[in-house]
Amino acid sequence: MISPRATLIADTAITLLAERGMRGLTHRAVDEAAGLPAGSTSNLARTRAALLETTLARLTELEEAAYALTLVPAQETEGADPIRVMADMIGRLLHTQLTDGRVRTLARYELALEANRRPELRVIYDRAGARFRGPAEHMLAAAGSPDPVRHGRQLVAYAEGLIFDAIAGAGATPTQAELQAGLRDLLDGMLRGGGAAR
Repeated sequence: MISPRATLIADTAITLLAERGMRGLTHRAVDEAAGLPAGSTSNLARTRAALLETTLARLTELEEAAYALTLVPAQETEGADPIRVMADMIGRLLHTQLTDGRVRTLARYELALEANRRPELRVIYDRAGARFRGPAEHMLAAAGSPDPVRHGRQLVAYAEGLIFDAIAGAGATPTQAELQAGLRDLLDGMLRGGGAAR
């Protein structure tokens, strides 16, 4: 089980990534921002690579927890339109990532870019990403997608594009209702319209 100090260090690193970018994330900066004695972060993660891996692991844990909060028990959705159920769940998740989870989202983008320069981090980042793509594919398969793998990739790409536009692009932060409406349109096209496999 992760210690309270390790959690503090990883959470502080996430915040520093969001506030200062990759260059601002150092062992010393984490110690100072967390109010810990000098050398505390180095004791947990000896190298920069280890610090990045620790940070990504904690970020994945936090994002999985946020994801779990959006899942609605099956008994509460029985008989409901599966497209509306999925759109509402995913819309809530995206809105959380853009508002309460904004710091985590910014840190994730920093780590994604760094993963392109560090093969060892890329392996961990891609493994973490698969934990989110899998559930998307399962939801789409349950809703009747003829090609849940392809549709899962498209759904994730659509969601990531929305988030990037709101966080780093010129777009404003959409409301939860706007996100859900857009997702309903996308899912309706996939599952009921022209989304059949070609």
